[in-house]
Amino acid sequence: MTTSRFARPQDEPIAVIVRLGPDEAPVVELRGPIEATRVKAALDALSARRPGTPVWLADLHSRGPGQHTLRFDRRAHSAREQLPLGALADLLTRGGRSSLSARRLTATPLQRELLADADAHPGSGRQVEQVAWDWHGPLDVARFTAAWHSVFARESVLRTAFDGWAEPGLVIHEEAESQILRMPYGSTEWPSLVEAERRRGIDPRRPAPLRITLLGGGPQERAQPARILLTYHHALLDGFSIRLLVREFYRGYLAGGVLPGGERRPDMTDYGTWLAAQRTTPADGFFAASGDSTDSGGFPAGEPFCVPPLFTGGGRGDGRSLLRLTEQETTELRRWAARWGAGEFIALQAVWSLLLYRAGRAEGRAQVRFATTATGRTVPFEGAELTPGALAGPLPQSVLVDPHATLPELITALRDRFLDQTAYEWMSVGQIHDLAGRTQPPADTLLTFEAAPRILTDSQTELGALGVEVEPPQSLGAHTAYPVTLITQHDRQGRLVLTATYDRAHRREVMELLAHVVLLLRELPRGAGEFTTVGEALELLSGLGIGTPHRAKSAEAPRPGEAPEDGVPQAVLRLPARAGAGTIGLLQAPGISRAFYGRLAHAYTGPEEILLLGPVPAGGPAADSATRAVHATLGARIRSGAGLALVAFSGDGEAACAIAALSAADGHRPLAVVLDAAGTAPDDLARALASALGRGL
Repeated sequence: MTTSRFARPQDEPIAVIVRLGPDEAPVVELRGPIEATRVKAALDALSARRPGTPVWLADLHSRGPGQHTLRFDRRAHSAREQLPLGALADLLTRGGRSSLSARRLTATPLQRELLADADAHPGSGRQVEQVAWDWHGPLDVARFTAAWHSVFARESVLRTAFDGWAEPGLVIHEEAESQILRMPYGSTEWPSLVEAERRRGIDPRRPAPLRITLLGGGPQERAQPARILLTYHHALLDGFSIRLLVREFYRGYLAGGVLPGGERRPDMTDYGTWLAAQRTTPADGFFAASGDSTDSGGFPAGEPFCVPPLFTGGGRGDGRSLLRLTEQETTELRRWAARWGAGEFIALQAVWSLLLYRAGRAEGRAQVRFATTATGRTVPFEGAELTPGALAGPLPQSVLVDPHATLPELITALRDRFLDQTAYEWMSVGQIHDLAGRTQPPADTLLTFEAAPRILTDSQTELGALGVEVEPPQSLGAHTAYPVTLITQHDRQGRLVLTATYDRAHRREVMELLAHVVLLLRELPRGAGEFTTVGEALELLSGLGIGTPHRAKSAEAPRPGEAPEDGVPQAVLRLPARAGAGTIGLLQAPGISRAFYGRLAHAYTGPEEILLLGPVPAGGPAADSATRAVHATLGARIRSGAGLALVAFSGDGEAACAIAALSAADGHRPLAVVLDAAGTAPDDLARALASALGRGL
């Protein structure tokens, strides 16, 4: 085991204080057990990470054990932005989100596209997914927690995060703290908990792209099942991965809380190496021939009519709806689809094609576009079926709907396309669209089928020997880049469950479509045969007394009271002891409870007001907008001239320095203080904070 040159004894916390002024060069003061050699090594490492930029000239003055001052040479730089003060603070306080001993790899095209979509919609929960299930029987909470810790130690993907560069890459950290929250029954309602965890989101630039929440499970709560909620980010994990990780958790739980074996291989590092060697030339021919990368749709010019997107616009948040078939209806659908060599998901695609054709008021032969999620596990990469990561992604579908063709012909065409497309599941939508510079609008609906790995059943059987019964994890829906996302899965009784996520501006149209989907999935197996035409299936809707769905309309104006909130969440933890005492703004880090900050505020003896601010993402457009939102929230306090300190734990130093820089640009003199909170009690942190602010604000 190697020892990092940035390692240090864990006897007391380190504080890094960054003093910024409108004109002067910044000054960094260091408090705590830190050696001069460590500071110089950190500066060298930062220079190595940013090749092609000037070397940062700095003088280090030591005033005694644990007290150093670092002064930068202003002449070597034309702008303060060239000095990575936040990154330096994070590194000196244990490295935060980007340990220099971590492995680095290139993000896949799919990951970059998912991250870009999430960054373009900050605070919306975009690309954040949740799964949940019930645990019946005895639950050892300590073993539960230990098993998840063991999974995090074994699975490198759970220690992976995006870096903060303009061209995002991935960092695999040596360790990452698993976020496990346990709440007793009665402390919150389940729907409120699910929504709160969804709104809390996942920061893909922090390691641990998975958060575990346990409701119940205590010794006095065995009368009702415990409920488990997993929240994760699509840019690092997919639904199939989650079920693989749940299986590993079960193995660890059955083994007493320690998952046997070492770190998984192959992992996303190996997959990335394999992916980099793939050529898109063969895929170009396939997608061009099937109408996904050409303006003509692969057919003669002007024919057939292409149904336009129906759900553009919107922006009033996401709605969710759930419908399900009975056990008998699910069995009948499976048998009916099997007659044509297909499964339930292909039957759903056929039904969806019919309904989009009808909703678009098409006549005659028409092309319908939508997208389906490929699992990414059928690619010729050895071990793909057991590799957790972001392998599953959307693939475009172009379907010719001909009223004179038979339903079996439509199903067969979709089935064959599905089989042919498995060879290209490693490609992203962006890559496919770039093949021939497609100008047609992209699909606006996404169909996903969540199939549980067969190996999950074995662990469930073993848990049964302990008197434990667990249900299959159920996806709760995600706000994706598509205005409408429909997830299909099976529940504990084997019933087919449809979960739709959509923009609320289209609620009426989506609800009508969902009702029609369920009706066709129920009725077609009962009456559609070998010679039933597409036109006859469409007439079935009229025969059931269903009118033509309304075309999607543009987004409605927000109702009173529905305007998005400005600024960032904030809470006053302590009022100032006297006028002009100044303000301490604590940037809340994900995984650290508000109660911890409350204890820190109580232990700190200074006179300043203490304000708890919301978390700020690391890097990307979301970080920039959040930084400016925090600065705007603090506006009155900054302008008062009473003094301001931005305080963050290791990993949020860049955010604290960025906010302080905005204040300094306005002519003020704020402080940015970064503390090492790893395993440190609030009392010790309060003393470190008092030392950092010893001169007062």
